[in-house]
Amino acid sequence: MSVKVSKFGGSSLADAARMRRAAAIVQADADRRYVVPSAPGKRSGEDRKVTDLLYTCHDLAKQGLSFAEPWGLVAERFEGIVAELGLDVPIDGWLEAARAGIDTTAASGPDFAASRGEAINGKVLAALLGWECVDAAEVVWFGQRGRLDEARTYRELGERLRDLGRAVVPGFYGRMSGPGGVGEVAGPAGVKTFSRGGSDVTGAIVARSVGAAVYENWTDVPGLLITDPRIVPGAYPIEVVTYKELRELSYSGARVLHEDAVFPVRSAGIPVRILSTLEPGEPGTMIVAAADPMAEPVYEITGIAGRSGFTAFTIEKAMMNSEIGLGMRALSVLDRHAISFEHMPSGVDTMTLVIDDAYFDGASAVIAREGLVGELKAAVDADLVDFDPSISLIATVGRGMKRKPGMAAKLFAALADSGVNIRMIDQGSSELNITVGVDDADYAGAVRAIYAAFVGAVDAVSG
Repeated sequence: MSVKVSKFGGSSLADAARMRRAAAIVQADADRRYVVPSAPGKRSGEDRKVTDLLYTCHDLAKQGLSFAEPWGLVAERFEGIVAELGLDVPIDGWLEAARAGIDTTAASGPDFAASRGEAINGKVLAALLGWECVDAAEVVWFGQRGRLDEARTYRELGERLRDLGRAVVPGFYGRMSGPGGVGEVAGPAGVKTFSRGGSDVTGAIVARSVGAAVYENWTDVPGLLITDPRIVPGAYPIEVVTYKELRELSYSGARVLHEDAVFPVRSAGIPVRILSTLEPGEPGTMIVAAADPMAEPVYEITGIAGRSGFTAFTIEKAMMNSEIGLGMRALSVLDRHAISFEHMPSGVDTMTLVIDDAYFDGASAVIAREGLVGELKAAVDADLVDFDPSISLIATVGRGMKRKPGMAAKLFAALADSGVNIRMIDQGSSELNITVGVDDADYAGAVRAIYAAFVGAVDAVSG
């Protein structure tokens, strides 16, 4: 018997009906032996995710304020799910233990509070399946710097799960190790979470620990789509994508699978299949280490992803190409302000740094654009430093791009025919993608033009 690990997202477990659907999917295949649930997500557009409510509970408790209102909504969600499923479980005790733990950990951080959605939902789903729930805080270990202790986790989690045969492991959290990696940080204060969306990571860790044949990631979409369906309605799903392509798409804006979830399974050669609980019979998207070299891809490209909100800083200086250390001095300015750059296209006398607008706008701003211009100019004694805000980056990704002549010409012609002005061009050294920068106002039109050129006609949309 091959082993499958099945992770279910919050939207797939948002209410009792969806919990039943997820349980039916698990029970339909005897190979599905380990399940990783998220906390209940939104039931509708106006609803709130349980995890968001729990963060609010922590924030209020930290201020010494009552969190009775958001906690009441959390309790109501779980009590309603349990009642509708007809389960005989000690939900009141589970909720009271979580509420008390939020009080006691208010000063130490939000991790315990945030993790309770998965912890309780795991127990509910385990009861529905008739399986044992393994508390992730007993088998998923973080070192003192907050990094996953892979060796200990894979060993202890693997042993525990193989002994059980079937189990539910709540996603998103684990426990901090004691000093030197010995023992544990006891109680609620020892609970440690991954970043948001980290249940994907837990699922990958479980798959790696038990040597799964496949890691299934169940969502409410039919796999990874070629591009954002809000921009291209009816965008086709991607049948097969490699880990490298997924990394490029995720980095560029595609948000189906948590980026860190790739690494535990990638190193073990375990494929990932993204599936939809709404259409469980559909094949979804398979993520593999390497595509079959004999198989022709369905389309010339694999996917299109992008993000808006960048600023391009262009440095001009005569004879820049012959000046040793200029690039280092420019980047040292970014280093001083803890700023990372997205791309750095260059010419013989020019260099451009493309930087996320988050560094310049809003409460988290670290420096004004004009201030960065002045520091860059002084650092390299530039003739001119200028900036262009409101730029969108669009990555067109495909494993076959480097082998087929004319791909760039086709992409640029599509944009020109649509009246889109290209502000920047950059091609990754792996030749898996071509990234272009366009005005934010042209972003949606550019994505549609690229999709139409490489995939097919696009339905008329507004905006």
